[in-house]
Amino acid sequence: MESRVQHLDYFIDDIYHFNRGNHTNAYQFLGSKKIESEGNVIGYQFSVWAPNAHKVYLQGDFNQWRIEPMDFYQGGVWSLFVPEAKKGQCYKFGIDHGNGHIEYKIDPYGYRFEQAPKDASIIWDIEDFDWQDNKWLQRRKRLNHFEEPLQIYEVHATSWRQHLDGSYYNFKELADSLIPYVKEMGYTHIEFMPLMDHPLEASWGYQITGYFAVGSRFGTPEELRYFVNEAHKAGIGVFMDWVPGHFNRNANALAYFDGTPTYEYQDINRANNVGWGTLNFDLGKMQVHSFLISNAIYWLKEFHIDGLRVDAVSNMLYLDFDQGPWTPNEDGTNENYQGVQFIQKMNTTIKKHFPDAIMMAEESTSREKITAPVEEGGLGFDFKWNMGWMNDTLKFFEMDPYYRPQNLNLITFVFMYQYNERYILPYSHDEVVHGKRSLLGKVPGDRYNQFATLRLIHGYMLAQPGKKLHFMGNEIGQYLEWRYYSELEWIDLERSYNKEYHHYMKTINHLGLATKALYELDHSAEGFTILDADNYQEGILTFIRRGKKPRDFVIVVCNFVPVQRDSVRVGVPYKGDYKTLLNSDWTEFGGKCEEVVMDFKTVAQEYNGQPFSIELSVPGLSVQYIQPKRIYGANKKGRG
Repeated sequence: MESRVQHLDYFIDDIYHFNRGNHTNAYQFLGSKKIESEGNVIGYQFSVWAPNAHKVYLQGDFNQWRIEPMDFYQGGVWSLFVPEAKKGQCYKFGIDHGNGHIEYKIDPYGYRFEQAPKDASIIWDIEDFDWQDNKWLQRRKRLNHFEEPLQIYEVHATSWRQHLDGSYYNFKELADSLIPYVKEMGYTHIEFMPLMDHPLEASWGYQITGYFAVGSRFGTPEELRYFVNEAHKAGIGVFMDWVPGHFNRNANALAYFDGTPTYEYQDINRANNVGWGTLNFDLGKMQVHSFLISNAIYWLKEFHIDGLRVDAVSNMLYLDFDQGPWTPNEDGTNENYQGVQFIQKMNTTIKKHFPDAIMMAEESTSREKITAPVEEGGLGFDFKWNMGWMNDTLKFFEMDPYYRPQNLNLITFVFMYQYNERYILPYSHDEVVHGKRSLLGKVPGDRYNQFATLRLIHGYMLAQPGKKLHFMGNEIGQYLEWRYYSELEWIDLERSYNKEYHHYMKTINHLGLATKALYELDHSAEGFTILDADNYQEGILTFIRRGKKPRDFVIVVCNFVPVQRDSVRVGVPYKGDYKTLLNSDWTEFGGKCEEVVMDFKTVAQEYNGQPFSIELSVPGLSVQYIQPKRIYGANKKGRG
């Protein structure tokens, strides 16, 4: 039979590379693609990988939903050219299992889908876009993102703000409101929770069906491109959460796509993700490599996304990470060798095509070399979320302040490993749901002490080595837990302390942008000096953050209990005068101290291992940043 595929030679070549696992743009030949036939007829070529299907049919608006058989090509791909097909029409693939049963499936490479509960794929095109962000992209290439401030605002697109009737903001409305807000608040990047198509809103996007589609509840591909373009023009980067480890198990989507394990493992123990109710990708299958790596490149290339936060990396690394039964390796071990190799290949390939894209791992174990280069045996990520730091600090601040001094090790334990990886310090969405309470709700005490503690939490966080991530709502002191189905409690900004706290968060974010000592050496031990981390009686912690130049440093003084400490001596590296850069207890932030910039003159008294020292009062539940005003000896070789 004569082939009904147009440009057959290229098509066969694409199938070959897809099956070899090295196709990085598989979305350009699989799915529905607008083409012009050799007879100058414009239509759509529909192609789908279903290697073990008995037959595959196509149905849609263009043929009144009659099933039409597709042609099979060596390598497991079925294809059909339909001249009658038009953009915006719905369609499905019918997978014939060979037993009289046809199962109707979405297009795994579809660019748009009907909004749930409807589930048809929609013919759509990724057309040329008038990008105006070249200045941003060129700047991105020049910068060393390890030595620049990275302050991320994590957003769930449909619950940041909503209209009065509960309807969602579209990307145009988000561009007009979210981007200026993020800019004003001093964040450098927006990180969206998954924007790919998913049927259940309660999954927050982490159970994906359409990996190449902007979720229909969020908008169109063009609208997302508009948002990213506007963000870049405003000097704001855009990250996306991405889920390459597991996928939605709905029967109409990727699950057992051709009637057999297609995208998932053959072994049911490895395929079945009990804890999340999903299916795990078979990370040893070459066609899955082509699918996932092409998907990552799709978002980076076609949407100018600045980087991906890779979800659930631990689930990809360990066979026994899940709650259910698991099958060990032949040698009895639990490491997913195929998962490790896939991640290394993924990061290597992405960096080859987009060396300035940022790859972040949400990885929760003590595994080493997450951010080490692949050639050194690492996984090749740029950053790892520091989940241990997050859990320890939240546990510490949830304590009654009376017990904090003797548990100071929860705060200081991070000093033992903080340079093992390049870390992002996250207070993410996962910490303010499922009965865990909001950040404000976690903290004991009355409202005054709660907000004093919140200011301390974030002041300490900014001073701690590592890049920063705040989930939306954390910056307004929202009392209620995050709810995916309603907007943030913006009305809280009319309550006492919330407005002042919001101003404080804006202030320290901009300090983080302007103060080199707080970001230049985030991943180098040269950027951090412990002064006193063993004050188990009073609960005071002191340390120094340093920039590249000797004069760029900030002394950080934290008081974790609601008791003012007077005549506190703190070691400093150079003789001279110092001044207050920040005091979280200033009245403008909702505290009790007048906004007075205190000056401190050193005395030649060694303290905390430093040759000089200053003396100051430290309000309860506060953090102070102190920086040099006029010092001597900083230009000499070496540091005090």
